[in-house]
Amino acid sequence: MTTIFAKRVVLRPLIVDDFQQWRDVRRRNEEWLTVWEPQRSANAPDVVEDRSAFSLRCQSRERERQLGTGHGFGLFVGGELAGEVNLNSVQRGPFQNTYVGYWIDKRHAGNGYAPEAVVAVIRYAFEELDLHRVQIAIVPRNSPSRRVVEKLGIRSEGVAERYLEINGIWEDHIRFAITVEEWEQRSEELTKLWL
Repeated sequence: MTTIFAKRVVLRPLIVDDFQQWRDVRRRNEEWLTVWEPQRSANAPDVVEDRSAFSLRCQSRERERQLGTGHGFGLFVGGELAGEVNLNSVQRGPFQNTYVGYWIDKRHAGNGYAPEAVVAVIRYAFEELDLHRVQIAIVPRNSPSRRVVEKLGIRSEGVAERYLEINGIWEDHIRFAITVEEWEQRSEELTKLWL
């Protein structure tokens, strides 16, 4: 199991034993998070309330790791689950790309944990997975998520209209990206500041 250590956060894949913490954090943050997430299908099991569904989610993430198509991490602060950061839809061939998604417990927001975790997974994507490009897509009005990429100075590539379904609505997203060439130029600075 891959574990990533940064200054104040530890990133590791979620396991079934994390269910109680997961449920507590997600329940407490329902209003804070669901406005930025895809709507759950009516027939889909609820991974927040159903331990078996959470277990299947963990197994699915493990399968993605084995196939090299995704890398999901729980974000832990002081041993306590405080969010997640994921490398999704890893694509090989001529693209060598992944998409980063992240969320943070509202009570931990504003402390720099999310930017720290994002830098840690970007470093992992470039230095361990040998990817060429990392992208992050954010709903324009999602100020907390935008603040993360602004703190890191990740380049904006413009707005993708009706890019993803979020909470039942096809939402525009600002697309941000960093390439391995940019990482090589900025890795010392970002590592010193965040890791």
